[in-house]
This record gives sequence, C-alpha cells and structure tokens, in this order.
Amino acid sequence: MGKRKSRAKPPPKKRMDKLDTVFSCPFCNHGSSVECRIDMKNLIGEASCRICQENFSTTVTALTEPIDIYSEWIDECQRVNNPEDDGVKNEDDEEEEAYENV
Repeated sequence: MGKRKSRAKPPPKKRMDKLDTVFSCPFCNHGSSVECRIDMKNLIGEASCRICQENFSTTVTALTEPIDIYSEWIDECQRVNNPEDDGVKNEDDEEEEAYENV
C-alpha cells in the first residue's frame, strides 16, 4: 500500500511594510513633527505640525493613506511658492528654452 500524499502547504504571505504616518515639516523643517490623521466619517484628512502649529486639510477617499495627505501638502506648498509654474508646459516655454540654449 502506498502512503497518503501530504497536503501542499500554501505559500507564505508577503509581508507588507507599513507606510510612515509622521513626517518632517515643510515650514520648520523639524523631523518627525508632522502627524497625519484621516477622518473617514467626514472624509477629511489633516496634516499638522506639533512644533510650528502649521496644518493642512484635504478631502480623502477610502484609498487615501497618510503619505498621500503629506504629499498633497508638499505639492500645494510648491504650487503656492511658484505661482508662475503651474506644472504645464506650453509651446511658448519650449521656444524660450530652445532660444536660451542657443
């Protein structure tokens, strides 16, 4: 008589690394002072610095993570600091760059 075949073990689950929830502040540049909180009941995400009391709020979805809120805050800071650069290049910009390179 033959042996019973043993059941194949399922492959081990891949471990997902946790994303950060605390970040450095873009205003006071203090490391790990910005904490991001997500209020799914009101669909609001908030990032606030414990040191300089700066904060940022945005709307969230079910897929939003704290890093997304922080990234939006950084993008908004860059947009406010560079109002002439809206992130979209047009033909005039390309012509100016070509002219400057000559």
